[in-house]
Amino acid sequence: MAGLELLSDQGYRLDGRKPSELRKVQARMGIFTRADGSAYIEQGNTKALAVVYGPHEVRGSRSKTLHDRAVINCQYSMATFSTAERKRRPHGDRKSSEMSLHLKQTFEAAILTQLYPRSQIDIYVKILQSDGGNYSACVNAATLAVIDAGIPIRDYVCACSAGFVEDTPLVDLCHAEETGSGTAVALALLPRGGQIALLQMDARLHQDHLDPVMEAAMTACRSLGQVLDGVVRQHLQEVSILTGE
Repeated sequence: MAGLELLSDQGYRLDGRKPSELRKVQARMGIFTRADGSAYIEQGNTKALAVVYGPHEVRGSRSKTLHDRAVINCQYSMATFSTAERKRRPHGDRKSSEMSLHLKQTFEAAILTQLYPRSQIDIYVKILQSDGGNYSACVNAATLAVIDAGIPIRDYVCACSAGFVEDTPLVDLCHAEETGSGTAVALALLPRGGQIALLQMDARLHQDHLDPVMEAAMTACRSLGQVLDGVVRQHLQEVSILTGE
């Protein structure tokens, strides 16, 4: 897809957004009662579900037990119906394993694992519908699920993608923009302290373009942090009404 198609002469994107504009975000917490924590999020047409179990005793091989902190176990998968391609998506494929590792690295930087030595925290994330920004949606959903489970974290973990088209940084890319822009950056940020939990780049990006793309992604992550904070506060309000507190 040509770059001209991604950004109009008037500065609007394929879906009518401005370059720095996020897709509409809707989220809910406490989706499942049998999980310790759960959340569902929609970022545009990308929809993700996250479930958290733990902290609990380490399962399986005792050799992976850490004596000074908890083990973070993350599993990422995509529903068969999540894309237009109706193909079988095994849990152990390379892309899923890579995404699971990225999620593990992200939440190891955010969760206060030292509070739970010799234990394990499981984070399961599933993409129900994919339209770009899968990693970002998974991180944001998992953050809400971890909070729902009552597990202490240093800060909200907010993730957003960014690209560069015609000297203009674009944030929160849809699928067409991810595949057409040539370069997509995924950033996970702890917004209060500005700590980067994970940075991933899928293609080469000129050094002169890196700073504006990073700045746009960080600004978008901070905006998402405010959105997630609103979701948490709304959930707490609903819970307090139901419990009569």
